[in-house]
Amino acid sequence: MARAVLEPRADREVFVVPLDVRPEHIDENGHVNNVVYVGWLQDVGTAHWNVRFDDETRAKWSWVALRHEIDYFRGILPDAKGIVARTWVGDPQGPRFARYVRIEDAEGKVCAQGISEWCLVEAKTLRPTRIQANMLAPFSA
Repeated sequence: MARAVLEPRADREVFVVPLDVRPEHIDENGHVNNVVYVGWLQDVGTAHWNVRFDDETRAKWSWVALRHEIDYFRGILPDAKGIVARTWVGDPQGPRFARYVRIEDAEGKVCAQGISEWCLVEAKTLRPTRIQANMLAPFSA
């Protein structure tokens, strides 16, 4: 079943991260391996958090990935350049946030997209904590 391409909400910042395709990312089928996409989803979400929040906040709070769902549209080949990930967040649901990621080629064609569910935890105890309203503002447009 074909999936619709994820579109960012107008009230959310779209954070863009360039992605490098390295030789070790390529599998026996000649394109980026599926496991690499999972790593990219995690890396992109972490980068967005790290850029928007200061050291003190990041020392107090952390995120735990609960689930990743990925749709693949077209393979990324070994010599691909200009690959980017675009990410934005959904609405908080208690301690959980859905994070959306689109991975695009240099022409803007969607190669893959994913939805990750993240849980906010206290960094020291790893205890889940409700996402406060002030944590949404840095992710807003």
